[in-house]
This record gives sequence, structure tokens and C-alpha cells, in this order.
Amino acid sequence: QVQLVESGGGLVQPGGSLRLSCAASGSISGIYAMGWYRQDPGKQRELVARITNGGSTNYADSVKGRFTISRDNAKNLVHLQMNSLKPEDTAVYYCHSYPPQIGVAAWGQGTQVNVSS
Repeated sequence: QVQLVESGGGLVQPGGSLRLSCAASGSISGIYAMGWYRQDPGKQRELVARITNGGSTNYADSVKGRFTISRDNAKNLVHLQMNSLKPEDTAVYYCHSYPPQIGVAAWGQGTQVNVSS
């Protein structure tokens, strides 16, 4: 099964930047859309950004203009560049593949992002 492994989370001050990476253990070229979701304890998991195989992107209103998603099918990587981070961006960030398909994990294990002074 293709696994998704996130990295790049950590502690950053407000206004800072982080770059999250999602490394797939197999090819992502056949996966229609790759995305990033986030979840705070006690809250619902929410879509942050998504990118299709054709390069179309969509973002949550709360991150537009600050976050950028990209994918590298040749390297089986998906990145989320996060700039101008705010305390409300604090959450566990999950990599996601869509649509569900046999042999491909839908979610990674998550990476924690903390934005605090």
C-alpha cells in the first residue's frame, strides 16, 4: 500500500514560516488530488489546501494568500508552504489522497504545527 508520511511541523512564532512535506511511498501520479487537512483537538478536521493532477488548487479562505500547495509527481512529494503563520493555524496537519482507492492510504499520521510566541 502507498503510505503517506508528513514532516516539517514544529514550533514557530507568529509571522513565521514552515514548509510541510508529504512523502508517498509509491507513485502519486495516478492520484487525482492530494491535499492537506488540519485538526485541532475538539474540532472537526478541515481542508486547508488541495491540488489536482492538473495543477488546479483550492484553499480554505483562512489561508488564502499565505499558504501554497505544490506537488511533484516525479518525486512523489506534496508540499505546503505556510507563511505569515498565526496562532489559529496551530493544529495537526494531515496529508490526504483523493479519491479513495485500493492500495493507497487516505491519510498520513499527521505533523504538529504550533504557532506561539
